[in-house]
Amino acid sequence: MNQYIVLRVVSRLLIPVILIFALYVQFHGEYSPGGGFQAGIMFTAAFVVYSLLFGLEEVQRAFPPVAAHVLSAGGALLYIAVGYATMLLGGNFLEYKVLLPNDQAGETFGIIVIELGVGITVAAVALSLYYSFAGRFVDREAGD
Repeated sequence: MNQYIVLRVVSRLLIPVILIFALYVQFHGEYSPGGGFQAGIMFTAAFVVYSLLFGLEEVQRAFPPVAAHVLSAGGALLYIAVGYATMLLGGNFLEYKVLLPNDQAGETFGIIVIELGVGITVAAVALSLYYSFAGRFVDREAGD
């Protein structure tokens, strides 16, 4: 893709915008359409676009596959940790209102943290899947 200079320049401008919009969707998911799943997929889409233009190795240097595997588990653990925290505080699993003294603040805090866990997990798993499939294509091209 080295010959497509316009695509490379525009993507360098557009990828940060995609990432910022993914963060917007992530942290406004409880008030508007969106949330962790949508934000995770948008986050991954930015890395996929980058890898299509600059190569898989370049993306894996920026976001190593090991980090994707660790974050896959980390996001799920965050989700589970909130659920167990609510039970330890005397509520049911994922009964957010017990997290903070103010019921409404506890609900908001709980939803934001849960959606963050979902977003991290979805982004990491989707990126891991992309690495797996793109890596097979690169290996086949190399004659492995």
